[in-house]
Amino acid sequence: MIIPVRRFAVTCALGTLGVALAACGAPGTPHAARPGHPASASAAPSRPPTLAPGPAGLTPVFKNGPRTPDKTVALTFDADMTADQGARAAAGEHFDNPKLIATLRGFKVPATVFMTGRWADEYPEEARDIGQDPQFEVANHSYSHYAFKDDCYGLPTMPEDKMRADVERAYAAFKKAGVPHAMPYFRFPGGCYDRTALRALSAVGVTAVQWDVVSGDAFATDADAVARQVLEGVRPGSVVVMHCTRSAAPATEKALRTIIPELREQGYRFVKVSELIGRAAGRHR
Repeated sequence: MIIPVRRFAVTCALGTLGVALAACGAPGTPHAARPGHPASASAAPSRPPTLAPGPAGLTPVFKNGPRTPDKTVALTFDADMTADQGARAAAGEHFDNPKLIATLRGFKVPATVFMTGRWADEYPEEARDIGQDPQFEVANHSYSHYAFKDDCYGLPTMPEDKMRADVERAYAAFKKAGVPHAMPYFRFPGGCYDRTALRALSAVGVTAVQWDVVSGDAFATDADAVARQVLEGVRPGSVVVMHCTRSAAPATEKALRTIIPELREQGYRFVKVSELIGRAAGRHR
């Protein structure tokens, strides 16, 4: 999701994230073990938590976790790449940000990465590296990064009858790249959705994820301003939306080096989105 660098009120049209799970992998599939990480293929985790369907069976929407005194916060990162940006990548534009991932690892901060399938096709080794690291969880940000609603920051619009297939194609791309356990969470490109989009994805059987803190990192060059906006917005149970795309969010990695120590100083514990959803659904982990 790419949004302009400005603070704005979170609305249904621009602030909601959706979730979809394709049949390419059951939610309970264990992480694959890999060198340097403690994950074990023999340890089967429980099914990732999701919310019950909304009214009329629509895809349910999650915005933030419980406002409990234990002060948890989830940092989420969009790995954006639109389907038609291959030529730009071939010309040298960087839609990845390995330094940001390394910084999260250095600080031992768990995070949720909302990845487009096109990004996984372009950077399969990085997708696999993130997806096989138990510190992170990979969620779906569509395959094409086309909008699921009209008038969404100039993005091409995905036809209603193609929405579900686009989400499933992203899960197939993750599986092809070697991500063993993509989560049943989906973020709408641009954060734009409506009832039609929620209905189109309802058959996939997943939870939509919202955020309550906009980092303002998209196209930002002032890392201090990004850090300040996050620190001013975070509350217990917050979901922060950021980006891990060098070309579209060049200041994010530097901002994290301020955000993480400051939130820890304030007593916050970093968690993945799945933990917040589990708490909201009554599953304490």
